[in-house]
Amino acid sequence: MVKKKVSIKPGPMLYPLPVVMVTVGDMKENNIITIAWTGIINTDPPMTYISVKKSRYSHDIISKNKEFVINLTTGDTVKATDYAGVKSGKDVDKFKEMNLTPISADKVKVPMIKEAPINLECKVFEIKELPSHDMFLAEIVAVHIDGDLIDENGKYCFEDAGLIAFNHGAYYRLSSKKIGGFGYSIMKKKTKKKLAKNKKNPS
Repeated sequence: MVKKKVSIKPGPMLYPLPVVMVTVGDMKENNIITIAWTGIINTDPPMTYISVKKSRYSHDIISKNKEFVINLTTGDTVKATDYAGVKSGKDVDKFKEMNLTPISADKVKVPMIKEAPINLECKVFEIKELPSHDMFLAEIVAVHIDGDLIDENGKYCFEDAGLIAFNHGAYYRLSSKKIGGFGYSIMKKKTKKKLAKNKKNPS
């Protein structure tokens, strides 16, 4: 028997979320903050956002410098991801404690995390003040991806990165098993057969 829907108190119940490590500061003085409230808001130019609680140590750094780097997270960096979210940069050097490697970015002064498979350099163009958090709207000015995630045809193989997501208090590794592709629901049978044939007999 299917149970009925249960109405609960309104809250941020949109899951799963892309959990990322956001780096701030510069190569001498920096910090890492774990963020799950992030996403894409525009294509051309590419724009993103992060929402940061006003009391967080990194909040003032981003407000002052107007730039940050979004570093995608994996199963290999899940411990560092959690650590960066529960420890304050006022007290610890998170790069040092988690054995992460800061490397220089191209367009911003903020360090990137070498161990992250993908890094997005971002420059803030607007700050929206909200009751509990501030939303930093930013343009993505440069992107870096591990060479191992690009195949011989130039295709990005994100499914091989071992990316993780945050789901109601826990971290989960994303499955690499493909269950569909963009537009597959309206794809003609003839096209499906052609794609299947090309997959079996690549040129």
